[in-house]
Amino acid sequence: MQGKRKHICIVAPLAFLLFGLTVAGILKPDAAYSETERRVLRGFPEVSGERLDSGKFMSEFEEYAQDQFPGRELFLRVKANGMRYLFGQKDNDGLYKAGGYLSKLEYPMNEARLNRSMTVQQEIYDAYLENTDCHIYMALIPDKNFYLAPEYGYPTMDYGDYVETVKANTSYATYIDLFDSLNLDCYYRTDPHWRQECLLPAAEVLKRGMNLSGTLQYEVVELPNPFYGAYYSQVGLCVEPDTLRFLTNETLENCVVTSFDTGTAKEALLYDMEKAGGRDPYEMFLSGSDALLVVENPGAETDRELVIFRDSFGSSLAPLLVENYSKITLVDLRYMRSEALEEFVEFQNQDVLFLYSTLIY
Repeated sequence: MQGKRKHICIVAPLAFLLFGLTVAGILKPDAAYSETERRVLRGFPEVSGERLDSGKFMSEFEEYAQDQFPGRELFLRVKANGMRYLFGQKDNDGLYKAGGYLSKLEYPMNEARLNRSMTVQQEIYDAYLENTDCHIYMALIPDKNFYLAPEYGYPTMDYGDYVETVKANTSYATYIDLFDSLNLDCYYRTDPHWRQECLLPAAEVLKRGMNLSGTLQYEVVELPNPFYGAYYSQVGLCVEPDTLRFLTNETLENCVVTSFDTGTAKEALLYDMEKAGGRDPYEMFLSGSDALLVVENPGAETDRELVIFRDSFGSSLAPLLVENYSKITLVDLRYMRSEALEEFVEFQNQDVLFLYSTLIY
């Protein structure tokens, strides 16, 4: 009798939990988007005899069930904390916490991806820059693993080899080294990106390498809402949120920003306060992901122009170069074909900067 009661005490809560989750799954409206994971969730798959027979329906239904599981985000957090604190696992699907920072392992170096990036850049040079009077520069932005991982015993790729490989394959560009102008404090704790308010030393290194000078002072503006970056939502571990700050002055406030993301000109913002309160607050810098942007400085004392081939890291650095140019064109090749460049940019007597994070490049 005692054994039977013991079995009932074990089975009953489990059955109740399974029954409750099943009912909750049926009654719960499907979510279209996960704020925590920052991705679109799978909707209920289309039902047809052909899809049932091929097994495609069941495959998609399994993904749907996982995405729409009741309490999914809670269980993800329980799993992440359990793996770390109960079983001592140092990372969760490549994401890790160390020294109050969250980061993602980038090891080993992805040679195929790096070669592809260098090939695309070579194609840009061959098609648009060779035999022009443009001044061409190259700078790599180290991801924060460069400063964080070795101190806490996490593996890192050989950044020295990475840089030398890039330099050897981009001999047409003057390489500017940013590694020593940055440190771990220049990066957000919960996000892969760097902090704009910490980038003035890196901007000065870039300016010296490009034969520019700078005299402008900046005001630091702090936003009131806490910033929970991309890693915070992915890793499921508790970390103090970041504070989002940006730099401004009269020159930047008078800039005119135009987006050609859709192929036609439309007004854009240097700092988009609406996006600062959105799903990804870092997108406040130059309005986030945009294929092609033009920043014009009406108060410029020069007619010098700059073209930056960049990723999202360039969004927060570009404003710090505005004082030296009448026009800056920012190109993100992740969102446009290189063949379309000739419709928007005429390469003649500009400075051209290839500026990429090691994460992206």
